[in-house]
Amino acid sequence: MAVKITIDPITRIEGHLAVGIEVESDRVVKALSKGEMFRGFEMILRGRDPLDAQQITQRICGVCPVSHGIASIYAQDDAYGIGPPENGRLVRNLIQGANFIQSHIIHFYHLSAVDFVDIAAITRYTGGDPVLMELKGWVQSQIESKVLYPAAPFLPRYEGRYLENTELNLMAIRHYLEGLQMRALAQQMGAVFAGKMPHVPTLVPGGVTEKVTAHKIAAYGSMLKQLQMFIDHKYLADVAAVAEAFPEYLAIGKGCGNFMAYGAFPENEAGTEKLISGGVIIEGKLQEFDREKITEDVKHSFYGSASGLKPANGQTRPQPDKPDAYTWLKAPRYDGTVVEVGPLARILVAYHRGKDPEIKQHVDGLLTRLGAKPENLVSTLGRHAARAIECKVVADRCAHWLAGLTPDKPAFTDFTIPEKSGGVGLTEAPRGALGHWIAIEKHKIANYQCVVPTTWNCSPRDDKGDPGPVEQALVGTPIADAKHPIEAVRVVRSFDPCIACAVH
Repeated sequence: MAVKITIDPITRIEGHLAVGIEVESDRVVKALSKGEMFRGFEMILRGRDPLDAQQITQRICGVCPVSHGIASIYAQDDAYGIGPPENGRLVRNLIQGANFIQSHIIHFYHLSAVDFVDIAAITRYTGGDPVLMELKGWVQSQIESKVLYPAAPFLPRYEGRYLENTELNLMAIRHYLEGLQMRALAQQMGAVFAGKMPHVPTLVPGGVTEKVTAHKIAAYGSMLKQLQMFIDHKYLADVAAVAEAFPEYLAIGKGCGNFMAYGAFPENEAGTEKLISGGVIIEGKLQEFDREKITEDVKHSFYGSASGLKPANGQTRPQPDKPDAYTWLKAPRYDGTVVEVGPLARILVAYHRGKDPEIKQHVDGLLTRLGAKPENLVSTLGRHAARAIECKVVADRCAHWLAGLTPDKPAFTDFTIPEKSGGVGLTEAPRGALGHWIAIEKHKIANYQCVVPTTWNCSPRDDKGDPGPVEQALVGTPIADAKHPIEAVRVVRSFDPCIACAVH
């Protein structure tokens, strides 16, 4: 008989996600991913000035607002028939690059690593590191006080197997603390050209409003070097160490096995060349991406809109009492197929294309260290590894974009909002493929639709009954203790869900 387990909420993610699983013979046999609220950003945008869009849509999320701003101005660039000058393109990439770096660091160290690191190891510390000694004293005092949350965010926690090597635990805890500083540094770095982070005011159609100066170039570069040191010598090594300690998670959480990336960080004026390649992998075969193949099903979603619509014709009609619905996420599909998006999808597309020797080198090096095969990347820890590799690739490329800036040259192209038009903005958020669709009539927004990364990954069953990527990834996951289903949350968190985005 199946044991039913509800994890509500899934903590250490953005937004409100519940997961229901059924367990038989200590393995998950069925899973439901449930987004638990509705926000209605697309309804808010109707009738507004199009230039409001890049500011309002950034409020969809506090972790990845830059990506929404970028997608919105790409959609408006398309609608207005414009593009940024060289400085504008590079500054956009530098702002978005800083957002990728901070997001990847916080996801691993502060949202997911806690699932593997044993915070109790700090109580056994006898060394002389003043930071660790201070943390040890604080944790011990919190545990001894027997308060409800004795050492949040580390405790309470699900019981299970954690890192057993005390030295490795202490190093991870030290890097957890350092990661807080690095994440803040990446935000400060982005703000050099963004004006502020999060919720960037300088992103506009046609480029950016920020003036490029030698001082800003130097400031960004100084902070970037510190971040590169942390990524190269700590982040990559820590992910590999966790993978070595938990090799079973290179086989757990595989998911649907199909992947999609739009591509991001344009490398030329036309946007035809990108640092991150676009593409789709279906049943192991790489194919070119076609945005016309995107549709959204809603049979099991709390929406009364038509099912199977393309995003350009998308509708947002909430229906909270809809029969057979269990989530506020729609079910996007590519050519009717379930696909996973995110860093793993991007790295796999790049690896299949073989265009980027650096990505291939890092992937092959990691696989050699772990004694693993390329198919092992399609897993819980494979997602963490892909994210770390991408973080390095983006950080290193930021140095190249920075060197391409020309002080005092224009970063903005002027434009006129047409009376009637439409546009599509496709990019990559840290969590995956992000698309914005805008329709303009009488100089106002007539329709605005967003299809975001977690809508893809945490989607419900579609009209055919096919489960979404997270639902599929959970099936087969071993659960040692039904009261402490840590294995399930490790799988879910590897996708870095953002339900605030997905229920926009």
